[in-house]
Amino acid sequence: MPHPLPALIVIDVQRAFDEWEAAGKRRNNPDAVARIVDLLAAFRANGAPIFHIRHEGTKPNSSFLPSRSGYAVKDEAREQDGEPVIVKRVNSAFIGTDLETRLRASGITTLVICGATTNHCVETTTRMAGNLGFDTRLVRDATWTFDRIGPDGDAHSAEEIHAMTLSNLNGEFARIVTAGEVIASFAAK
Repeated sequence: MPHPLPALIVIDVQRAFDEWEAAGKRRNNPDAVARIVDLLAAFRANGAPIFHIRHEGTKPNSSFLPSRSGYAVKDEAREQDGEPVIVKRVNSAFIGTDLETRLRASGITTLVICGATTNHCVETTTRMAGNLGFDTRLVRDATWTFDRIGPDGDAHSAEEIHAMTLSNLNGEFARIVTAGEVIASFAAK
């Protein structure tokens, strides 16, 4: 039987990203973690399922190695008792994990995705969720990314990358929503 509530998938809200910022990398959406905190509070208040995803680096210089400070989750987004933590080693939270099995076993059909970064693990997980047939919502103001240099040396701002990622996913893989819309949907039930 389908689960009546959506599941919140919180991707890679880890300290490595704070370290990148401190080292001079520029990001967009500075309020994203605050919106994730709002989503966590709403899902908890409504008894809706929450799954925390952590990235475990595999390369020797990765900021996400378990032995490094960047692996730790940001305090604001820490899991509570009973909220599963799923560790992944690639961009998709579905590859090499039991996330899909857990979701299907619980009858969960709707996913609300937030976290970091928009164009990496969030995008890859969102694409796969859509391909796997989940009713997927990506929370535009609860995810962020960083400036990047393209293969031709062109500079791309975090805002530009974020907007393009949302455009690529919209309609085909997910519905793009705001944290406020997700929270309001609980009141409508």
